[in-house]
Amino acid sequence: MQHQRSNPALFKRLPLAALLSLAFACNSHAQSLVDMYEMAKGFDAGYQSAKSQFLANQAKADQGKAALLPTMSLSGGATRSNFEVHGINGAVVTPQDRFYTTQTAGLNASQPLYRPGNLAAYQQSQKALEIAQASLKQAEQDLIVRTTQAYFEVLAAQQSLTFVQAQKAAVAEQLASAKRNFEVGTSTITDTREAQARYDLVIAQEIAADNDLRVKKVALELLVGKAGAAPVGMSAQAKLPPVAGANAEEWIAQGEQSHPALQQARINLDIAKLETSKAEAGHKPTVDFTLGYNVQKNINGAITALPSGQNQATITSAGITANMPLFAGFATQNRIRETLALEDKARNDLEGAQRQVAQATRVAYLGLQSGLGQVKALEAAEASSQAALDANKLGYQVGVRINIDVLNSQSQLYQTKRDLAKARYDVLLGQLKLRQASGTLKAEDLQSINALLQK
Repeated sequence: MQHQRSNPALFKRLPLAALLSLAFACNSHAQSLVDMYEMAKGFDAGYQSAKSQFLANQAKADQGKAALLPTMSLSGGATRSNFEVHGINGAVVTPQDRFYTTQTAGLNASQPLYRPGNLAAYQQSQKALEIAQASLKQAEQDLIVRTTQAYFEVLAAQQSLTFVQAQKAAVAEQLASAKRNFEVGTSTITDTREAQARYDLVIAQEIAADNDLRVKKVALELLVGKAGAAPVGMSAQAKLPPVAGANAEEWIAQGEQSHPALQQARINLDIAKLETSKAEAGHKPTVDFTLGYNVQKNINGAITALPSGQNQATITSAGITANMPLFAGFATQNRIRETLALEDKARNDLEGAQRQVAQATRVAYLGLQSGLGQVKALEAAEASSQAALDANKLGYQVGVRINIDVLNSQSQLYQTKRDLAKARYDVLLGQLKLRQASGTLKAEDLQSINALLQK
């Protein structure tokens, strides 16, 4: 495969903003961040697993109702018997040998009236459904962050490659200038060799940047399940939104109410308390209401009746059955001790989760504040680096600067541009991570970021 070499003159005629526009030119196949998220939501195995787990817990919660609802059973059977009589106490009796058939059918129902253990189990099943909902919400938040991070990593890699290519064009121009000056005797061979060395270095950087872009694209395509993913780039003029909230404590307060991890920890504590209630039910009575309708039909007689024809007996019943446990070998007492210890464990787990969420929220908030500060500093550094490059180019033309000064200024400018582009993406990602840390992240939060992307 032949590779067409870059034309330095072409890059010279195009400003850097135009180069970035070419790099991020949208085509009919470009996808926005929201589009990528929707694709990832239907493809990502981790999210689909959490969704399936939620559906399973939903069905399991419905199963918990069974212990509180009535049960009914239908039974039936047929028995063929052989009755033989040969003698009793030595008396002479005429031998009897006959067969008869007994058929039975019954319908029985039972309705629990007082079963505290069953009620606690039902309440636990409902709590488990709430845990599954919180787990699904957490998986959705994780997918939002992973998709956004993969999306921005591709954009940052694209911009990095564009900057390296622009730097290569500038270095090529400087190399050509050094060669011309050397030929006419206005510069030394050192300028040419320095420019050649810098050009070779930029070529290596271009290869590395191109490979990094390919790797980042593969990661994004693996996440969204679509080959040839083409993210829409962010406009260079896009203004980053400020950090919401006056301080980290406001975000921590929101996390106390809405963070999925804290919701799960609180529900686990409730489930542990219900498990204690189930254990204590071992000391309590149970009461059931029962109904029965049973029919027995004897064909060809029975063991107590001669075969004078068939007879039928019908039994209907209704009653209340109570059971009071008295002693179970200390199993109930020991079970209560176990569940009380598990309650303490769940309470400590909740305390630990609260501390972790508060810490993660503070770290995310401080990281976002630092990121915004870095963006402002890099914007100032970009302007300063551009001014320094212009001054060095002018000094080189008048002979007060040497070629290496220009090359170093070029390298510093493009490095600053790469750092600034990455810092801007990090700030947008940091806003989502702050919302994730506080448990308030929703898919709708992607809309504000999506609005900053080029159309």
